[in-house]
Amino acid sequence: MVIVTSDDPVFVARALVLHDLESTGVADAETVSALEAAVADRGWWLEQWAEGKDFVVGLVAQDVQDALLDAKGRWPLCRACDLTDPHSLHVHPDLGGPDPTWVCERSGVSVAPVGQLSS
Repeated sequence: MVIVTSDDPVFVARALVLHDLESTGVADAETVSALEAAVADRGWWLEQWAEGKDFVVGLVAQDVQDALLDAKGRWPLCRACDLTDPHSLHVHPDLGGPDPTWVCERSGVSVAPVGQLSS
């Protein structure tokens, strides 16, 4: 579990998504660069709409997921179901919000909050 002691929602989002990248073994230079780009974009977005602070973690996770889909394939893969048919987890709620969670796209089972994926 990641403990973040910052009030900056962008910093919190970066720490939580980085944890999930590391715990799933994909935190290489390319994925961390995708994370940094998402953090920069959402930092600007948050400057424009300060009321969006509760949405930042989920949106950064989705941004990184989208970037990795183009570059490396699906991430994160579900480990709660049969691994013979790999499929992704998705952030719920879809457009962000408080307490975003990784949910299995097939079963609908909540796997872990963003920032708490295990290896």
